[in-house]
Amino acid sequence: MDHIKEPPGGWENMWVEGRTLWDLGEATPIVVHLCETGSLPNGRALVPGCGTGYDVVVMANPDRYVIGLELSKTSVERSTKMFASLPNSKHFSFLKEDFFTWEPTEKFDLIFDYNFFCAFEPKVRPLWAKRMQELLNPGGELITLMYPLSGGTPGPPPYQVSVSAYEELLIPLGFEVISIVDNELAPDTRKGMEKVGRWKKKKSV
Repeated sequence: MDHIKEPPGGWENMWVEGRTLWDLGEATPIVVHLCETGSLPNGRALVPGCGTGYDVVVMANPDRYVIGLELSKTSVERSTKMFASLPNSKHFSFLKEDFFTWEPTEKFDLIFDYNFFCAFEPKVRPLWAKRMQELLNPGGELITLMYPLSGGTPGPPPYQVSVSAYEELLIPLGFEVISIVDNELAPDTRKGMEKVGRWKKKKSV
């Protein structure tokens, strides 16, 4: 994939070999909290770079159909099989697609980005923002878990991020900030390095 500087061996090999250190083994705590408090928009939702898909599953319900995108065939097949018997399985699906070239039949009311933006070199990030704009319905919401706000690497991902990097990319494309706050529910290893950004795509730019 030309858009991402892949880690040694590529994303597919990392899944085959189980080198998925970013995988929490459960849904992201802040996503669980937002679901339990009814704080997420209903409709169609997208989780690009969904990994195993725990967040996809916890977000899915009769009022919200969720699609998880992944580049890895191994990951998609594993997740599809793992969650097939869940009571809400008809409300989500996993697809092996390239976020930058995939053309869904319908746009989305919600996109959740976690450990996805940080996979891209800064020169690629404008393409990320453009795709977010293209994939969201007017009035739709983008949630970004901004990590790592410190640390990161100059080489393979995760690349360091900043609040200003998101603002400089999204605001000119018609997004407005709903809120940007520290993620108090971040895993212990990410405490103080992560914020939750909520953005709304304006109905007209």
